[in-house]
Amino acid sequence: MRGWDQLLDGYLAECSSRGLAEATVQKVARELERWGRWMKRCRPRPTLDQIDASLIVRFIRSRSSFRSNSTVYGTLSTMRGMGEYLVRQGVWQSNPTRWMRGPKISPYSRLPKRLGGDELERLWSAAADCQGVYRRSLWVTVLSLLYGTGLRRGELSRLQLEDWDRSEGLLRIDGRKTGWQRQVPVPELTYRCLEAFLPIRQNQLIRSGHPEHAALLIGMDGRPMSAAKLGVGVHRIAARAGVKLGGVHQLRHTCASDLLEAGVALPEVQRILGHQAIETTVRYTHIANPQRSAAIALHPINDWLRAEARP
Repeated sequence: MRGWDQLLDGYLAECSSRGLAEATVQKVARELERWGRWMKRCRPRPTLDQIDASLIVRFIRSRSSFRSNSTVYGTLSTMRGMGEYLVRQGVWQSNPTRWMRGPKISPYSRLPKRLGGDELERLWSAAADCQGVYRRSLWVTVLSLLYGTGLRRGELSRLQLEDWDRSEGLLRIDGRKTGWQRQVPVPELTYRCLEAFLPIRQNQLIRSGHPEHAALLIGMDGRPMSAAKLGVGVHRIAARAGVKLGGVHQLRHTCASDLLEAGVALPEVQRILGHQAIETTVRYTHIANPQRSAAIALHPINDWLRAEARP
């Protein structure tokens, strides 16, 4: 099957140029390399223009045994993207995967459990108990940013000092994930955490010999903290606090759910979180829906109950 590897390299380069995270591009690469190896083992071996719907179905079936619906759907989605690229390159006249329907997936099946108020307090207490002034300030600020603004882990790691507008209380978030920049207002507590952290950060930079680093969050060595290091640090704090954390993204889900429960309008939550489609934000309404609670409070049965309560 000549040309597959070159086409795959071209598609991955295109994915990178669209701003997809490196981890996402690597995941796409692994799945498409698996597809390529499978087709090369087929006998007779098909040429690229001979790949049809029946062959694709056979591969998806081979990837479906003992796997969740979301995994199968992800495989099909990755193949669909590659198929569109093959059409653009003139290899295929049409993309057979475009009309293939994946398994039904509940929009709520992949939402981690929302953290409760007690769990959040324990996380903050564990962060405040870290040894050393810098570590305490760093991890309290990290938790405050994750929960207070709903930032993604990668967005947090890429924040620069210049992204913080203290006069307006706004954080500028890059558009690597979404394709567009956004500005997020920070709550008062997060504002105070950031302002208290900045002079401590500068002192740490001077001590480490890297006074010119522009990254907002730096490690003890004075170097920018990667998304992976931030994740490891938050999980360590959760372990010390006795909080079962499904992932750093759980703080983002908690932020969204708590905002909705507090009565913030859905479009505003969408803008804060940086969702391109409001359908993504709607997923959180099954966790917290103040409109639903307000609506049920108007149910006529409540009038009957009040009438029964009158002497």
